[in-house]
Amino acid sequence: MKKVLIITYYWPPSGGGGVMRWLKMSKFLPGLGWQPIIYTPENPDPSVMDESLLKEIHPQIVELKTPIWEPYDFYRKLTGKKSGTKFKAGYISEASDGNWKSRLSVFIRGNFLIPDPRKFWVRPSIKFLSSYLKEYPVDLIISTGPPHSMHLIGLGLKKKFNIKWIADFRDPWTDIDFYHKLRLTKWADKIHRKLEKTVLLNADHVVTVSLGCAAGLEKIANRKVEVINNGFDPLDYQFELPPLDKVFSITHFGAFNKDRNPSLLWEVLGEMAKSDAEFKQALCIRLIGQTDESVITEIQRNGLKENIEMHDHLPHSEGLYKLSQSQVLLLPLNDAPNAKGILPGKMYEYIALRRPILALGPADADFSVILHETKAGIPVSFRDKAEIKKAVAFYYSLYKNGKLNVDPGAYEKYSRRKLAAQLLKLAE
Repeated sequence: MKKVLIITYYWPPSGGGGVMRWLKMSKFLPGLGWQPIIYTPENPDPSVMDESLLKEIHPQIVELKTPIWEPYDFYRKLTGKKSGTKFKAGYISEASDGNWKSRLSVFIRGNFLIPDPRKFWVRPSIKFLSSYLKEYPVDLIISTGPPHSMHLIGLGLKKKFNIKWIADFRDPWTDIDFYHKLRLTKWADKIHRKLEKTVLLNADHVVTVSLGCAAGLEKIANRKVEVINNGFDPLDYQFELPPLDKVFSITHFGAFNKDRNPSLLWEVLGEMAKSDAEFKQALCIRLIGQTDESVITEIQRNGLKENIEMHDHLPHSEGLYKLSQSQVLLLPLNDAPNAKGILPGKMYEYIALRRPILALGPADADFSVILHETKAGIPVSFRDKAEIKKAVAFYYSLYKNGKLNVDPGAYEKYSRRKLAAQLLKLAE
């Protein structure tokens, strides 16, 4: 078998969206003639843990782990958080508008921890992997970010070895939605952009998850960027489907940060509940996973406190099972300058569940194209209250008549198995 070294910060038992792309794709690489060698921290500090994902690691995968030092304990002390407190996804946006200690922590993060707090793992990793590769050569190196420090490890190895290197951008670097909130000095901004361009120009191939992200990266480096979408793992859907909820459930799964808070949706639901007692009685807003307090507060402010059903982070398989019971699946995008190119990984899992999706984002976004292509749901602008109300009313009408279903098509190409094969073509 050929061998591929995959450099990733996120790996089980870490949970959340950052794990899924390479945990899932790596499962199918051995069947395609490639043995994955995963290089990941021994003691990471992720936002969520999911021990259930350990069983999904393919038995032919080799894991390499070395210790990492991260400054999060310093952050916790500075911001008055208890030891062991997890930093939620999207915490930078929240902290950037917080008290002076929170704003100071963001300033330190943006201006001294470049490109991110995992920077202290770069040099030790290059040293360790250089020794490893001399004894155990590989045919391909893949680095995946964020955190983009992983790309700096790939860059360091590329300078030492004549091995093809693919830099995988699951999210942008300087175009990411919270970049403008990092309180950057001109000096720090210049370094971020220089490192980003160096990675883009030195990788043999650059891949990302959407056409919008690809266009942004191509503009920075004036080179071709390939799109390898996120997708769904067909092995995740081999359970017997449970009965649908009797209530009109609208469910969100995963991290729900402040920038994704669909304020107009809560207004619409609140107004509909106020004017229609039957709707109020039927409505269930189910939130599974880390949910920012601003989301909960705004739902309550619209008179929907009794309609909220909260769940802590669930193991991935349990989360999919719970989603399969829901009447509607909620997919809000970040309200940010780069939202057009955002394609959340959970979107593909939603599509594969074949439940109606209510998606909120820019009217011309990449996600809208895929939802229309697959006929999996309704994309609406998160600033168009009338369209949001129209979509909710349409779904509620179908629900009352027992006809709230979708029949998605053309989504099989987003199987992780096919996407893994697509990526390996770049190694030829």
